[in-house]
Amino acid sequence: MPDRTYITKSYENILVFETENPDGLSVIIITLNRPKALNAINMPLMSELVGVLEYIDKDESVGCSIITGSEKAFAAGADIKEMAEANVIEMYYREMFERWDRMRRIKKPIIAAVSGFALGGGCELSMVCDIIIASESAKFGQPEINLAIIPGAGGTQRLVKAIGKSKAMDMILTGKMLSGKEMFDAGLVARVVNNETLLEETLKLAKEISSKPTFAVQLAKDSILKSYELSLESGIEYERKNFYLLFATEDKFEGMKAFIEKRKPVWKQK
Repeated sequence: MPDRTYITKSYENILVFETENPDGLSVIIITLNRPKALNAINMPLMSELVGVLEYIDKDESVGCSIITGSEKAFAAGADIKEMAEANVIEMYYREMFERWDRMRRIKKPIIAAVSGFALGGGCELSMVCDIIIASESAKFGQPEINLAIIPGAGGTQRLVKAIGKSKAMDMILTGKMLSGKEMFDAGLVARVVNNETLLEETLKLAKEISSKPTFAVQLAKDSILKSYELSLESGIEYERKNFYLLFATEDKFEGMKAFIEKRKPVWKQK
């Protein structure tokens, strides 16, 4: 169990809040908190965000995390001031995407609750999460082309896999924005909800996930993410190994026994 002061610690760029879940493990809500910059993503923010997510991954009392922003902006892009005067050598040695790579290795599910602008790095941050819930006011976009650059935190890759080549080309080559409803129709967003109920609905989903056996949830996430990297045959083989692995858990026996006995399972998270 990690030092749980990560929940009460004061951060410069994020707010961290724990929500108890009577039906399972608790949920951590991480709010991006750079209001004057519309939550533009810079390296200090990513350092704090990924650091908290890594603590959550080791915390056995937490099942799931939510990343959200303000009503006006989830994150309106990367902080251009960090890059405006940088040359290629400086950018190469800065390793600004190392934190994004660490975030991709988080085992527990991460849900993005998106309201307002999710542009550039903000759109990429939502896509590195496992599920996106959008409000009716959400606006997604990759406008880097207007700065004579391209997405660098996975935008050209994850967007194609989520919505297809043609739609991704349209968004990235023009820099246009799409609404939460349009991104739901395209396949990027899981659910679109009212602006007023965004966090409530996202928390409801997070608590439902956190009420499930955690090892099975993590291996399900792991298997799904591997589908991005492997052929169908290799992916099925990988899935099967994770399937067999779960037969070593106490929760597998409890889950099947409870099903046969027609009762609610009591998970031991083991």
